[in-house]
Amino acid sequence: MSRDELLRALEMFAKNWLAHDGCWFLAAEERLGLEAAIELNARSRARFAAVEARRIIATFNIPAGGGLPALELALGLRLYSLINTQRVQWADDRQRLFFFMDVCRVQQTRKDKGLPDFPCQSVGMVEFETFARTIDPRIRTTCLHCPPEAPDGKYCGWEFRLESETVT
Repeated sequence: MSRDELLRALEMFAKNWLAHDGCWFLAAEERLGLEAAIELNARSRARFAAVEARRIIATFNIPAGGGLPALELALGLRLYSLINTQRVQWADDRQRLFFFMDVCRVQQTRKDKGLPDFPCQSVGMVEFETFARTIDPRIRTTCLHCPPEAPDGKYCGWEFRLESETVT
């Protein structure tokens, strides 16, 4: 395949992964209800986030204990990065790293279908915290906002910091 075809294939694979995740979630919700589906989704995403982080570390030789710079690199290598518009931003003192999902395919699809926002904070907290701690166990995660409590036109926002640099 050409470079362009490989990039299109990567995007398609990421979309297929997300579609599978959505189909699985809807099936669980239909059978077990929303609360049980969210609980199972959180368990599944915790496992996947750890696997994804370990594979990124191994594939791209990210140093163990690499702190926030390692996390910044790894966040850009997640499957999400191929299909969602996201960005990272450093605090002025470079002691905190912020991650923002500027366009979320899941929430946008729900909006396009006239559905309410998916309350993703509990699942997102498990997922982002697990991913970050797999990159470096010292990293702590704070949710800044998630739908449906996110500001208008915003999706999820996260703050990461090293434990030893926690402000009290």
